[in-house]
Formats: sequence, C-alpha cells, structure tokens
Amino acid sequence: MVVSVALMRKISDLEPSLREVILLLLEEMERQRQQLEQQVTQDDFRELKALTTSLIEAQKQAEVRLTRLEETVAELAEAQKRTEAQLAAFMKETNQRFQQVEMRLTRLEETVAELAEAQKRTEEELRLLAGEVRILRDRVEGVSNTVGYTLEDRALQSLPALLAEQGLQVEGRLVRKYIAFPDKMRQINIFGYARRGDERLLVLGEAKVRPSRKDIDRFLRLAHRIAEREGLPTHLLFIAYDFPPDIEAYAHERGVQPVWSYTLAV
Repeated sequence: MVVSVALMRKISDLEPSLREVILLLLEEMERQRQQLEQQVTQDDFRELKALTTSLIEAQKQAEVRLTRLEETVAELAEAQKRTEAQLAAFMKETNQRFQQVEMRLTRLEETVAELAEAQKRTEEELRLLAGEVRILRDRVEGVSNTVGYTLEDRALQSLPALLAEQGLQVEGRLVRKYIAFPDKMRQINIFGYARRGDERLLVLGEAKVRPSRKDIDRFLRLAHRIAEREGLPTHLLFIAYDFPPDIEAYAHERGVQPVWSYTLAV
C-alpha cells in the first residue's frame, strides 16, 4: 500500500502510542490487500486453467472431427476418381459406338443412294417397257379385233342356217348393233329376231376367241338389259374358236348355246 509523504508527516506528528496504532493499522491493511490480490490472482488462474482445459478438449474434439472430415474428403476424392475413371471409360465406349453408328449410317446412305439410282434406272426401263407393252397390246388388240370381227362376220352369215336346223327362223338379217342405254352406249356382236312357230324371239350373241366365265357373265348382263328393253324372250349364243370343257359346261348351265367356230360355214 503506497502512503503519501504528507500522510507520513502527519503520522510522525502524532503521539507515539497513537502513531504506533495507525502504523499497525496501515500494515494490516497492506497485508490484507496483498492477500486479496493473491487470492484474486489464484481464482483467475483457476478459471483460466479451466478455460484452457475446455479449449484443449474442444480442440481435441475439433481435431477428431477434422480428421474424420479429412478421411471423408479423401474417400469422396477416391470415389470421384473412380467415377471419373468409369465416366471416361463409358465416354470412350460411347464414342466408339457412335463412330460405329456413323460408319453404318454412312454405308446405309451410300446403299440408299445406290438403290435410288437403281430405282431411277428401273423406272426408266419400266417406262420403256410400258411403252413397248402398249405397242404390243395395241398390236394384239388389233389382231384380236381382226380375228373377232372375222369370227363375227362368219357367225352373222352362218347362224341363220344353223338356227334353222334348231327350228328357229331368222327374220331379216342378224347384225352387229350399238344400243344406247341411259348410262352409256353398248355394242352387241349379234342382234336379230327369229320365230319358233308362233313365238317371236330375240337372238343375241357374243363372239370371242377363247371366252372365260367373266366374258359369259358380262354378256348375260348386257343381254338381260336388252331383253328388258325389247320385251321379248331370248335365244342366247356364244361363238368361239375354243371352249375349255368347264367354260362350255358353264355356258350351258347359264342358258347360253356355245357355238364352235368350225360349225360355221366358211
């Protein structure tokens, strides 16, 4: 405890007994101050030590957590490396497959181009062939028409005598005739009238080189329309160079008389 000079001068002026008491009092106060300072310092030290211990423990726990975190980061880094390696392998394989696909697409495009060129050539050849077929068809139709008209002409001339053998007397002449219907104009190869006793009949016929079932059915439809228009019963004929057995039987079944060309007069 620091005592000022003025205070010490005042104490010196006191009586010895009083001065002694005051000095003792000052010494006791100094002693208690020192004890108090020492006590405060020890408490602070204990608190500081406890705080230091807590900090050390906290540091240890932080170091443990940091170690775990470092391990986790290391594991993640390793996993990342493995993932990157797998991704690199996958990308490499994908690129290889993509290149293969591109090569296949290129080959396919080349093949398609070749097919397109071949298609063009084929279309041109077909166009030329179609022209030749049209020419051939026209020639065949011309020949067929010539043969057909020849057969019709022979039939028109020879049928009256042939029908007379069957009891039918032709009135006038048998002709090739166009008949106007509401929908279109149609031609019948053989048209005429005949009598069987007192009955008047309509004679209708078709001429084909070698008829089919469709030819016979088509003729029957036309004959039916003409008969309805004329209002007379019919005697139906189909003249041909050749009748396959089934076609000849079919004509008989449908009420059509098949007439072979060789039975006609030359």
